[in-house]
Amino acid sequence: MANLLNKKCVPCEEGVSPLSKEECEKLLKQLKGWDLVDYKKISKNLQFQDFKESMEFVNKVADVSERENHHPDILIYQWNKVKIEIYTHAIGGLSENDFILAAKIDKVLEDYGK
Repeated sequence: MANLLNKKCVPCEEGVSPLSKEECEKLLKQLKGWDLVDYKKISKNLQFQDFKESMEFVNKVADVSERENHHPDILIYQWNKVKIEIYTHAIGGLSENDFILAAKIDKVLEDYGK
């Protein structure tokens, strides 16, 4: 994961091809607990102690996402659960940026013992 953590998301425009199945599977191995959804998204479900902790985590993800200029879809549900989905909207699939952001989110999760 250190390799992904040291990288920075770069702008990705239409016309760029999404990653192949093989590339996705290789990068996914560098992450902790993310699911590959139809080779078009990566997703992670989390549970926190309470709503406040869920919101604190989401706000930290927002800070990371702003720094990387790459923004996940985030759902908070049942007061203490968070679902994150990441994909590159411009290409309708996965780019290396998605895995970089996921690795940085995993780093944030270390503060929560996850």
